Amino acid sequence: MHKQSLACDVLVIGGGPAGIAAACCAAESAQRAILLDDNPALGGQIWRGKANSQATRWIDRARQAGVQIVGGAQVFAVSAREDRRTVLAQTETPEGLCTVQCERAILATGARERFLPFPGWTLRGVTGAGGLQALVKGGWPIAGKRVVVAGSGPLLPAVAAFLKTHGADVQLVAEQAPWSRLVNFGMGLALRPAVAMQALSLFPQLVGVPYHAGCHVTATHGARGALTAVTVRQGERTWQVDCDYLACGFNLVPNLELPVLLGCAVQDGFAAVNEWQESSQPGVYCAGELTGIGGLERSLIEGQIAGYAAAGEKGRQRARALFAQRRDLYTYAARLNHAFALGDALKTLASADTIVCRCEDARRAQLDEIAPGSWRAAKLHTRCGMGACQGRVCGPSLSFLYGWPIEATVSARPPLFPVRLETLAATGQQEPNQHETTGEKR
Repeated sequence: MHKQSLACDVLVIGGGPAGIAAACCAAESAQRAILLDDNPALGGQIWRGKANSQATRWIDRARQAGVQIVGGAQVFAVSAREDRRTVLAQTETPEGLCTVQCERAILATGARERFLPFPGWTLRGVTGAGGLQALVKGGWPIAGKRVVVAGSGPLLPAVAAFLKTHGADVQLVAEQAPWSRLVNFGMGLALRPAVAMQALSLFPQLVGVPYHAGCHVTATHGARGALTAVTVRQGERTWQVDCDYLACGFNLVPNLELPVLLGCAVQDGFAAVNEWQESSQPGVYCAGELTGIGGLERSLIEGQIAGYAAAGEKGRQRARALFAQRRDLYTYAARLNHAFALGDALKTLASADTIVCRCEDARRAQLDEIAPGSWRAAKLHTRCGMGACQGRVCGPSLSFLYGWPIEATVSARPPLFPVRLETLAATGQQEPNQHETTGEKR
């Protein structure tokens, strides 16, 4: 196997809005910039598969600035020697392995949906809200299928509208947050007309679709392993809704594996950064949903600040001009997260027999036996988090159920993702050791 060896001043990992903006600003500040993304096409979950003029402008700007884009490259390890880091990524190209040496790195690896266990959540047809949207973008047939969208967050109505425009029969949108918080949040959108217009634009697409606040799925029902219906609860009322798909997601959690691997400090479940978006590791910057869930605008602003800051002192002058706008977006993010905070009722959904770790078939009763316990105790007693996903699914859900710090559930041993043996062989070492990964001396 051959390998592709690259070098740059600034390496950006993650091709969503934050990563694209960071790469643009670094390259426009006279830095050699490389942008790595694990998908062949740029855009992240929010832009990928859409005819979006904003996305097109940013991607065109990156290309015009001279950003070298490497798609289909999944980073699985990082080694640090002296003042340079070498990032190792597995690609789908004939080379199979791409190594990038860089002086500074900007991490924009985004977030994923949080799933919460409830009876029947492992049935075929139960997916993430954004997950089903991604499947449909990729060509999954949804026309004529009955769909319930449930969980929490502004993503739910957007997903419901998207599915309906693709022919789905959306039966219900169930938002766990109460009407009181949603109304207060909606009133605050008067100060953000662009976001308000975007939200209002969904209404015509959702005509005829019931939207219930303070409502959540308590169980699913199926036949031959496939979903046929869900039971939902709103206050004291419960009822059953027939459906073919349940698209559910309970807010987002950041993809912290790479920051933790590099030794970046984590605070309150997110990568900790200073005013320049620089982490606790010098020369490593974080932007977008790694630092907090706050929407597209926040990701773009943080990406720009990180890109300029990574370019040196001249770039930092340009970054400072964006600070006020970022402060405003932080205020909006705080209101967003308050409005859609998960209620305690969701902690009681899983019964004693409910599987909470799908990879290792660990059940709620096994976890309750070690309560209050810890993530480490859960792994030792039940193998929870030790399966194929390495805790990416069960870690955030159990963090919510038992109050464990989410960073404690992050698995950060290289390789971060499954890697072909021939790719590992091409690295010249079977597994980069932890000291090399973090730069720590033996």
